[in-house]
Amino acid sequence: MCTIDDRLSDLGIEIPEVNHPQGNYLSYVRTGSLVFVAGQGPRQNGQLLYKGTVGHNLSVEDGQAAARLCALNVLGQLKHACEGDLGRIVKMVRVGGLVRCADDFEEQARVLNAASDLICEVLGHAGKHARISFGTNALPSGMAVEIEAIAEVD
Repeated sequence: MCTIDDRLSDLGIEIPEVNHPQGNYLSYVRTGSLVFVAGQGPRQNGQLLYKGTVGHNLSVEDGQAAARLCALNVLGQLKHACEGDLGRIVKMVRVGGLVRCADDFEEQARVLNAASDLICEVLGHAGKHARISFGTNALPSGMAVEIEAIAEVD
């Protein structure tokens, strides 16, 4: 039986340490069997890696790379919420994503597919989720993408 750790190893993916909130809020909240993960930006080791506007000074591929990094940070928060065991995720319920984009940009879903693909690669069937994609003209600190999620855990 393939475990999530096996999948991560096969994919060459390392789940990052959690990023801490940039304000007076929690990175995630658990209530009952649900974990609500606050918006995660494309940060690595506390540094914002993707700043800018998709469709203007960032390409779709840049947006997808930012979305993957956001998804990794979501998984990092969930790993923390599950005391280090992503196998406790029963179902990724919903993913919401914001893409900072040019006014005429219409490929938000394509950008966020990179996050959804990563989540499904890592979690398998439990990673299939509902999703909403938004385009916006500004995000905190100039980040290109921000992703939040709701997961059911045991």
